[in-house]
Amino acid sequence: MSKTDEIEDSSAPLIEHLAELRTRLIHSVIAFIIGMIICFTVWNPLFNFLTHPLCSAMAERGQMDCGLILIKLQEGFFVAISISLLGGFILSFPYVSFQMWRFVAPGLYKQEKNAFLPFLISSPLMFFLGASFAFFVVTPLAFNFFLGFQQPGTIVGEGAGESGIAAIAFQGSAQEYLSLTIKFIVAFGLCFQLPVLLTLMGKAGLVSAEGLRNVRKYAVVGILLLAALVTPPDVITQVILFVVVYGLYEISIFLVRRVEAKRDAKLRAEGYFDDDEDFDGAMSDEVDVDDKT
Repeated sequence: MSKTDEIEDSSAPLIEHLAELRTRLIHSVIAFIIGMIICFTVWNPLFNFLTHPLCSAMAERGQMDCGLILIKLQEGFFVAISISLLGGFILSFPYVSFQMWRFVAPGLYKQEKNAFLPFLISSPLMFFLGASFAFFVVTPLAFNFFLGFQQPGTIVGEGAGESGIAAIAFQGSAQEYLSLTIKFIVAFGLCFQLPVLLTLMGKAGLVSAEGLRNVRKYAVVGILLLAALVTPPDVITQVILFVVVYGLYEISIFLVRRVEAKRDAKLRAEGYFDDDEDFDGAMSDEVDVDDKT
């Protein structure tokens, strides 16, 4: 076989993989567009659902008018598009994950498939859990905090000497409110991916429980910076995000330690680890240290 034929034979599988990748991407994009169209047709009920935390917070303060204004003429259209984008992503995410699995699975061994599939299933579940936590827990607290800076207006005096206190009332932009709410949902949904990501990296041997414990102080600083960047400038939301993400980090250390324990037990059962040799080696090291001292 000539050198040219060898090059052509080696490039054929690559071309086939690229063609399959293109097919999977096209299917994923089509699913996303279909999800967008479905959500665009019902964007009004979805908008009413997304504004429920704000309306509830305002009702608790005796403000029954929960109206949001459109500052720009085209703002209403972009509100509908933003809702459609978020809804299309949520609706198509399971199908997109399935397409990713169909592309990756043929190149994996059975053992690798059994190891990777739980992470593929848990990832969307953790995202929805984080998004739900943001929507039902974090946003009501944040909106109560923001609405607390309103004040009623009063008029003091009569005639020419009238004076008063200016009222501060919330008249929010629909697009600005929606952007803030989506930011909460996406930020917490992505942060809840931390245990999935670190556990998968631990299973691949890229990180270890001991290494995660050693960099814990740096992780705390990084989480504080993350909380300051992805949340609005209010202390309550930042503290909640920090506590949640740090708790997820500690859970990740526990999960990685379990993965390492299972892997070590399997290797020991297959004869790769010898506990007696490890014990003798540790004892000899201690004797050497004693002799030196």
